[in-house]
Amino acid sequence: MASPRHFLTLLDFSPAELQALIFRATEMKRAHHAGADQRQFPGTVLAMIFAKSSTRTRVSFEAGMAQLGGHAMFLSPQDTQLGRGEPVEDSARVISSMVDIVMIRTFGHDIVERFAAYSSVPVINALTDDFHPCQLLADMQTWHEHRGPMAGKTAAWVGDGNNMCQSYINAARQFDFQLRIACPPGFEPRADLLAANRDRVELSHDPESAVRGADLVVTDVWASMGQEKEQQTRARQFAPYQVNEALMAHAASDALYLHCLPAHRGEEISAGLMDAPDTVIWDEAENRLHAQKALMEFLLNAR
Repeated sequence: MASPRHFLTLLDFSPAELQALIFRATEMKRAHHAGADQRQFPGTVLAMIFAKSSTRTRVSFEAGMAQLGGHAMFLSPQDTQLGRGEPVEDSARVISSMVDIVMIRTFGHDIVERFAAYSSVPVINALTDDFHPCQLLADMQTWHEHRGPMAGKTAAWVGDGNNMCQSYINAARQFDFQLRIACPPGFEPRADLLAANRDRVELSHDPESAVRGADLVVTDVWASMGQEKEQQTRARQFAPYQVNEALMAHAASDALYLHCLPAHRGEEISAGLMDAPDTVIWDEAENRLHAQKALMEFLLNAR
């Protein structure tokens, strides 16, 4: 039996496959809004393994699998042997023998890599400390629905060089755009990712220069899950990095801004931008559902 396709980072798919996925996500979104029956995978089971809590990831995957006609099974560390020290490799062999597809939201990226290596079914990275590729599908879908192709555009990342920032580096490569990153000193993304993409990624510590003329501005919380104790220290270091109306004034006149949520209004993003009537952040959140349905359809059909 051929080994299954996995989606652990954006680099697991070709640029053409990613583009097709974005088009398909928008097509499925239109069909869903029109009331179409999309139950093409009856009896299919998605195992959802959560080591980190979530709102959007759980709701979008669970609703998405239900809309595709299958069933989603929620597994937390408290409910499984994974939380009691069973090797990831053993859990992967067992769980994948009983389900059709697996989604994992966890800490170390090595965990999803090890799980995928021993899984007989497709594995989706629904967030690790290093990457969040599902969110990038939703972000690129949102951009495409409002502005067309991302190729040749300029995006600015403002804030922490976290898993979202690192996924944007991969996205710049796969969707062919320029990326400017502005982080406080000491909060840069991985050096190897910067080095591998230096033809299209610039790093600075100045939000205004990063955002100047940019088509898209993106941010995220200053302290991710597991970093709550650093919140106050980070708040001081990140204060000049808020995405607000003043910063957006330096971007292109028709620039969009995105935030993967949950957002701390008044910290990394102003309340005014979050609540602006023309914000696309709520489209971005909904698009997690449609992008992931397109992804699951692709992986299930590729078996």
